[in-house]
Amino acid sequence: MRVRNTVLPIILAISFVFLPAAYAEPSVSIIMEKTTYSYCEKLFYIIEVSEITGKPAIIHIRDEAGKGSSEIPIQITNLQNPIPSLIAFEEEIFPLGKYFIDVEYSGSEFTAEFNLIDSDNICIPVSVKQFLIEWLNDRISDGYLIDAFQKYVDTELIDIPFEINDENIHKIYVPDWVKNVGHWWITKALSDEDFAQVISYLIAENIISLPIEI
Repeated sequence: MRVRNTVLPIILAISFVFLPAAYAEPSVSIIMEKTTYSYCEKLFYIIEVSEITGKPAIIHIRDEAGKGSSEIPIQITNLQNPIPSLIAFEEEIFPLGKYFIDVEYSGSEFTAEFNLIDSDNICIPVSVKQFLIEWLNDRISDGYLIDAFQKYVDTELIDIPFEINDENIHKIYVPDWVKNVGHWWITKALSDEDFAQVISYLIAENIISLPIEI
């Protein structure tokens, strides 16, 4: 009887020590690579959790006005999970200002913030890459590719010296070997600036051209 009376308090004491930890929610936080970005840069951050529960983290990115993305599920497989953005900040999509990254994970929440500031950075919009892929696969003509450059790429990067219209768009000529250059850019062997310099040179040398009718 005395042994039972001694053991019971010990069991209860152990239970009180371990019970809170068993029901504690896992913590979540965001480690920012930096808190200031400019156009043409890509967002990068790390989701850090205290334990892996098997549930995804849910991310929302919003601006100061409250306009935000739809929920983005992120599979959590490590205590630290790097999240690199595949798309750079573009002026047409992201206004300047403060942004917030909200994360919810297994009942815990955390918010990080960063600023998008103006700079002299100029990059080629992601939409142009899709036009180039279509051209590489012979699904659009040379003229439609150059038309996309004229419409969507800043003239400081690529300046098309002739006006493109419905009558001449099919007359624009791009040598087939230029597809190698396009492939290098798509695979990131060339930067936006290097790719733009090559295309601008080919236009200046009349290698990419609009034939002049005499």
